[in-house]
Amino acid sequence: MERNEDFIWIVYDNEAYMNTGGQRSSATTKYAYTTTTPVGELSWGKPERKKNVPLLVAAHNVPYVATASVSFPEGLIGKLRYAQELEGFRFIHISAPCPTGWGFNPMDTIKVGREMVLSGLWPLYEVVDGRTLRLTYKPRELKPVREVLKMQGRFRHVTDPEVEEIQGDVTDFWERLILKDGGPLF
Repeated sequence: MERNEDFIWIVYDNEAYMNTGGQRSSATTKYAYTTTTPVGELSWGKPERKKNVPLLVAAHNVPYVATASVSFPEGLIGKLRYAQELEGFRFIHISAPCPTGWGFNPMDTIKVGREMVLSGLWPLYEVVDGRTLRLTYKPRELKPVREVLKMQGRFRHVTDPEVEEIQGDVTDFWERLILKDGGPLF
């Protein structure tokens, strides 16, 4: 990123280290159950908020940063095609729900991914030249996060105050994205 190397970095994000046993990562949503943040007397899921990797990358003023979802394939393909036409460092962060790690039926993968976007848990946007942010999908109104959290076994233990905290974080970030939409990132 720092040297603006000419390649596309694609992150296929399932919000944990799923290939090695489902351990938490900095990209894991707060309160999520993982094998290293179990629920019990001494732990209540991941205690920290999720790191915003795309905006950390955008802060390097790279030519292109985008978020995408496997549940919105047209947008994902469009962003990949756009990134191919550019030179320099390009970053595409793709939400890829994990049935095993997240605790849902594999047949619901696309539905869970779609609900992540519709609730604002995974907003779709792009940042060009580290300057201009543009939302690429805007639900008329965000769905409550409660419903999409209920779909995932990794959040089975969360309480109403914790759901409200997650909702507050999502709403706050969405409102900041709306204010920045079409304008400067910083």
